[in-house]
Amino acid sequence: MNKQYYIYFLTNKYLNVLYVGITNNLIRRVYEHKNKLQKGFTEKYNLDQLVYYEIYSDVENAIIREKQIKGWSRIKKNKLVSKFNPEWRDLYKEIC
Repeated sequence: MNKQYYIYFLTNKYLNVLYVGITNNLIRRVYEHKNKLQKGFTEKYNLDQLVYYEIYSDVENAIIREKQIKGWSRIKKNKLVSKFNPEWRDLYKEIC
């Protein structure tokens, strides 16, 4: 069985904060964020809308990509989201 790894972006209803994360279970992880099951940055800023994700079969490549994206400017991250998800809609229901 092949494992999958995900780079994902969360934002809030105002689209003014962006969080980049990595997980091996995107549905579970976004559920945790939405239901404030993990304390920290995403809870503090009410980040509960999945607006972007990438899928990897290799954890090392996923980690490299996450670090690359985290080093980008907010403008570059916004452009990536806008290309993938022009309306910045919450993609969570689409992945469930």
